Amino acid sequence: MAENESFNTKIIMAGADREQWYNTTQLPKIQDDYRLHLSCVRNIFDALVKRGLITPDPYKKDNKITAIVIPDTTPFNDNERSQVLGIRLSNYESVIDYVCNYMRFSCEMLTIDAIKKMIELNNAFSWNNLSLNSTRSNTRALATVLNELKNNADQLTVSLIKDNTIKTQNAISEINNVLKGLADFQRERYKLDIRKNILENSSFNKEKVYSSAQDMTNEIKRLFPSCMTKRPLSGELVGEVVAEETAPNKAELQAALLAKLKVVEESGQTKTQKIDTHAILMESLRLVGTTYDAYKVIYDKISANHEILQNGKKSFKVKFTRLLRALFGLDEPPVDYEVVLTDKKTDVKRKETIHYNEFSSGLIKRVKIYSAFAMRDTPGYNKISQQKDEAILEYLNKQITENNHLFALIIALDDYFKNNVDMADRPKIKGCSMELTTIKNILVKANQQRSDYIAYAEEAEQMKKLGI
Repeated sequence: MAENESFNTKIIMAGADREQWYNTTQLPKIQDDYRLHLSCVRNIFDALVKRGLITPDPYKKDNKITAIVIPDTTPFNDNERSQVLGIRLSNYESVIDYVCNYMRFSCEMLTIDAIKKMIELNNAFSWNNLSLNSTRSNTRALATVLNELKNNADQLTVSLIKDNTIKTQNAISEINNVLKGLADFQRERYKLDIRKNILENSSFNKEKVYSSAQDMTNEIKRLFPSCMTKRPLSGELVGEVVAEETAPNKAELQAALLAKLKVVEESGQTKTQKIDTHAILMESLRLVGTTYDAYKVIYDKISANHEILQNGKKSFKVKFTRLLRALFGLDEPPVDYEVVLTDKKTDVKRKETIHYNEFSSGLIKRVKIYSAFAMRDTPGYNKISQQKDEAILEYLNKQITENNHLFALIIALDDYFKNNVDMADRPKIKGCSMELTTIKNILVKANQQRSDYIAYAEEAEQMKKLGI
């Protein structure tokens, strides 16, 4: 009996170590994988919407997600693809956002039922098998529109879709592997609770139960209602506990269980693997460069809105004069827009004047510069990469600061056009909210990469000072 008690103590401690490993290592990791997956899904979604291949759910903002809800997977006709796929992808993105930002990733919260829901959600679209011949409607439809996008888009967009698809496939694979392992561990947690709450209970009759499997089963069932409140009785798992304590081959079962729960430490080589801080820094800058496509769309929309607003305010004579300027290639007279900027932190409003001609030319100039280093191994990218990290970081900091200010100006100018155009022309005004969301998501990711670079660089500097 002392031998059994010793094993019980040992296995409870091993289970506690395993649970801590999940809570501190594996689950935070898959939460980050979910965040990466969400970012990739949003990038893919925005690209499909931008090219009219899907129609986003118009009621998306009204849907309040408070639990994991699996998107519809029922079949639909090809002529409904744009609308139905748009709605289902919108729903999927919203639920993944809920998982990322509102769920607690711990062994206590991620029960077997929760894990089943998460795996079912992950499989709403077969990210690792995006086949045109898929038997699953959602997957086949997504594969079809992605194929159309790749056949008709520019090289940068094709590269963006490919990169995001690969990243999301890797993320989902990692998530599913950890969740499946956790589901198996939850079975062991149930058995560990039996050991802690029943086998270690003072009312448990240790004198007679270890000699008979049936006696131990009966004793566990007797104490189960009072010691395992709100837990359903699983005859299968009770049977496993009994076998591990009384079976003729219990030594083998116990050894296998200890091995199963043992936390394998990372090798020293993995722990000391060198981080390529230069690559992290360049990735942050490259991400900033990928905003060029969204800025190009914003430039086109702002130019069109500017024309609508100016034409609505001008007399026939002025309109004719503008036409002559256009015919002879003469510059437009300067136009100023006084917009209102709102500080998000303090909610304080202030006015700023946008010199339209200067603003417009600066925007298209930014598009050209960013497009030069938005892809790896291009002349523009390699030219920057050859510079010292300090110079690259300084340039990156400047770009992020300028982008944040430009972001606020575009929002303000967007509002200005909507509020100052003639009522008859208001439906013609094109909003920039979708492109701004794309830029915001990219800048958040670029900021994270920049923070990672700074943290690694500071750590390396400290290690250098310590002579390590």
